[in-house]
Amino acid sequence: QVQLVESGGGLVQAGGSLGLSCAASGSIFSGNIMGWYRQAPGNQRELVATITTGGSTNYADSVKGRFTISRDNAKNTVYLQMNSLKPEDTAVYYCNAKIFTSIMRQYWGQGTQVTVSS
Repeated sequence: QVQLVESGGGLVQAGGSLGLSCAASGSIFSGNIMGWYRQAPGNQRELVATITTGGSTNYADSVKGRFTISRDNAKNTVYLQMNSLKPEDTAVYYCNAKIFTSIMRQYWGQGTQVTVSS
């Protein structure tokens, strides 16, 4: 079992910055992909960014050049730095972990609200 605890988020004006953190505990294995997803009211949950254990990253087109995902493997923590925020970035942001052993197991954090005012 894996537990994901998010921190950060809040209210910021358009053009501002926020940082999110997600600390993972439990059965974290070396093969995993950590990531952030978001869900705005009335919308489906969508990918924001992912990062592998080796540091390979993937971003949604809507956040490329503005958001940066990173991780500290020693701390089992993943970060999301969000710059040049836009009102359309307003959503609940969820931390996600995909753990690869003989099968793939997926875990979610509880979510943290990010609100960008215009």
